[in-house]
Amino acid sequence: MSNRLFQGVIHQMREAVDRVIGVIDDKGVVIACSELGKIGEVRQNVRDEMAYATDAVVSNGYTYKPIGTIAKWEYVVFVEGEDNEAAKTATILAISLLNMKNLYDEKYDKSSFIKNIILDNILPSDIYIKSKELRFNAEECRVVFLIKFHAKTEILAFEMIQTLFPDKNRDYVISVGEQDIVLVKEVASGAENKDIEKIAKNISDTISAEYYVNVSIGIGTIVDNIKDLAKSYKEAQVALEVGKVFDSDKTIISYENLGIGRLIYQLPITLCEMFLQEVFKNGSLESLDKETLMTIQCFFENNLNVSETSRKLFVHRNTLVYRLEKIRKLTGLDLREFDHAITFKVALMVKRYLNTRSHY
Repeated sequence: MSNRLFQGVIHQMREAVDRVIGVIDDKGVVIACSELGKIGEVRQNVRDEMAYATDAVVSNGYTYKPIGTIAKWEYVVFVEGEDNEAAKTATILAISLLNMKNLYDEKYDKSSFIKNIILDNILPSDIYIKSKELRFNAEECRVVFLIKFHAKTEILAFEMIQTLFPDKNRDYVISVGEQDIVLVKEVASGAENKDIEKIAKNISDTISAEYYVNVSIGIGTIVDNIKDLAKSYKEAQVALEVGKVFDSDKTIISYENLGIGRLIYQLPITLCEMFLQEVFKNGSLESLDKETLMTIQCFFENNLNVSETSRKLFVHRNTLVYRLEKIRKLTGLDLREFDHAITFKVALMVKRYLNTRSHY
């Protein structure tokens, strides 16, 4: 339990309680107090008396009350005075701090539990056992966001995301690296991919506007079982990696929208190289100049429509046809034919993938 949490409550209550109040740990050391100068004092006699007490203890002008049961306590609150008012205040303070401690411990345990799941640090057979112990609903719909920060700031990345998602009983913020944060978010049953991408966009826009930091966000698929969170996390990782290769201009990449790029990313390098050699014999791809490659890209973007592509390129229709014919002669692929266009499109993606891999 963090001493800062106790001190935060004591600090807030000092105006309402016109007495010195504080907390000591099981070693008798004052770890929180409304009078900061008393922090660090050792009250050994109180610890010894608490070992034989049945409830509160009165000693040297203070009333002491254990946080939790008298039989098993880790912390004790103290209130200045030995009267009934001091005893009542000590009881209220002990109950308040106990509830806060339980909520903190429950939240911490759940976050650790989720982290162990997504990182595959827990056996599948133990997941349901642990979820029951923590009273964790294992069958809610959840999705994993992997948020990668591209710059360091004075405020920790973890704290930024935690501020955006303060509901600690539904959303879990986990640090998996100095600049990488995982958000496991509960979503409504039947939520669609566009709804999830909207959440990601709100995260990106808010961080950019309030903290002046750019982020990339990978999104896994929605799962309805806690054991599948590891799968959603891996999908979010793949989304960022594949997006970096095939959609480098995008900052929000959903696993569901990766398309054929996801398949190419999983292929062995040697297989990709063999495919390119078969499609582009004698280095025909390298013979295509920048203008030709731009023409091909525009042709694909306009669904192989000659008229629309020529209009977008500001060239005559016959000029575009001439260029397409030139491509056919060089590569043996006629992009006006659907099957040839698909082969060419995949080959270009494979080439881009190989170029990216060569930089690692």
